[in-house]
Amino acid sequence: MSPSSSRRRRLVPGATAVAATAALLATTLQVGSAAAVTTHDAAVAHARTNVTANASVFGFGTDQDLQVKDVIIDPDGTQHVRFDRTYRGLPVVGGDLVVHQDAKGRLKDSTRAAAHDAAVRTTVPAVPAEVSAGRALGSAPGIAAGSSTPELIVWAADGTPRLAWRNTVAGVGDHGQPAGRVIVTDATTGGQIEAYDAVQEATGTGRSEYTGTVGIDTTAQSGGYALIDPVRGHTTKDARNISAGSVTAGSGAVLTDADNVWGDGRKFSTDRATAAVDAHANTAWTYDYYKNTFGRSGIKNDGKGATVFVHVGTKWDNAQWSDSCFCMMTGDGDGVTDPEQVDLDTMGHEMTHGVTSATANLRYSGESGGLNESTSDIFGTMVEWYANSAVDKPDYLFSDQSTPPWLRRFDKPSLDGSSADCWTKKVGQLDVHNSSGVGNHWFYLASEGSGAKTVNGVAYNSPTCNGSTVSGIGNQKVAAIWYRALTVYMTSTTTYAGARTASLSAAKDLYGASSTEYKAVAAAWSAVSVG
Repeated sequence: MSPSSSRRRRLVPGATAVAATAALLATTLQVGSAAAVTTHDAAVAHARTNVTANASVFGFGTDQDLQVKDVIIDPDGTQHVRFDRTYRGLPVVGGDLVVHQDAKGRLKDSTRAAAHDAAVRTTVPAVPAEVSAGRALGSAPGIAAGSSTPELIVWAADGTPRLAWRNTVAGVGDHGQPAGRVIVTDATTGGQIEAYDAVQEATGTGRSEYTGTVGIDTTAQSGGYALIDPVRGHTTKDARNISAGSVTAGSGAVLTDADNVWGDGRKFSTDRATAAVDAHANTAWTYDYYKNTFGRSGIKNDGKGATVFVHVGTKWDNAQWSDSCFCMMTGDGDGVTDPEQVDLDTMGHEMTHGVTSATANLRYSGESGGLNESTSDIFGTMVEWYANSAVDKPDYLFSDQSTPPWLRRFDKPSLDGSSADCWTKKVGQLDVHNSSGVGNHWFYLASEGSGAKTVNGVAYNSPTCNGSTVSGIGNQKVAAIWYRALTVYMTSTTTYAGARTASLSAAKDLYGASSTEYKAVAAAWSAVSVG
């Protein structure tokens, strides 16, 4: 299961996140117009002006440019404009920032990733592109038929900008799945800076439980019906067992049926529509959760539906989200014990990677990678709670239907033998699926509290790392706080400490700084040693 975050602090040169002090607000912050700003374009225009007028705060200087990534306007008119940054046309990794403005476009606050100054001495690499690409191929073992595409960037994820090559190595993995690795190297010395997986992938080993008889939205066409959701826009296709590495948005065929009755409800079914029923319905649940809970229309919030593929590969035991084809892919399992990975929380998890990519874009490396995975676990689980199925009862056990008894659990993540319950300085060195345990544990404690309890028939016993007793405020409130933190305050380099700051800012926005909710969020972070 696939694909760091910055801190949000007061105005300190070089700090990961920036907030204006009262004195600076009084003397230097750009003052917007007297009229309220009500449109996307007006908010962006004011944000650009605010960044330029406060260049020293943002580290914004000559040869830099801002690229709009997202705009959120709160009901009270407060605006949050997210920018990526470039230097002499080169992307600045770790240079993204969020401008927070009042209803009149006046600067209130700011959040930025690790980079303050994005300038480098030269944009002419000492190491040629072809040399960098060749070395990257040699640094990505296990990827067959690989190609390496170099891109010149300014790498500043650690706060110090330097010219670098970002090579995306793409090929085929051991099971025929799309496999990718990103290798970042110094364009002056050739030394490797970092490497991380480029493909967001889930590997299943469980028995898929289907969702019983469900209503699904289809489209009538000549001679019958097609698995095209006219409400949400997603399409479910039969990949016809082509390898995952060969799948594009145009691959396969849309599933059709003469009488609009689909599948036979059996595991390992020979009816190819059966897996498609679960995939189609669970994609709809995921879309509806984001739409009805947060007002988000689709993965990218642009109203466009994704393509969902079933029957990918031969005995491919994975589920995977791909940004490149804007699609979800599911395999048939091993044909013996493992059916298709189309259960509800798995589908919600993978599609949430797309939401994260379209918002904070948490880098899939170090602590930010753990937060990326935890975000998918959290919202995949919340899709399950939203659906409230009698067959797949909501719980805090991730992928319990397709990977029994569970793949990961929230109350005590370390029970899987690898995941972290508590933050330490070494958490960022773990595999992102294991470092995600800190975020998952925080989410459970904030939602349900510490100690032993039974929820929906499942027994949990969640410890705290500091010996405290934590009271929960319910997962709906915690999810709302996390969504706002992700979409408004987090950036690509947010760490766990930055996530604490971001979620407290979100809790303050939603419930107030003296609220029970704010205090519960803080207590849960302290309980997992983030404080």
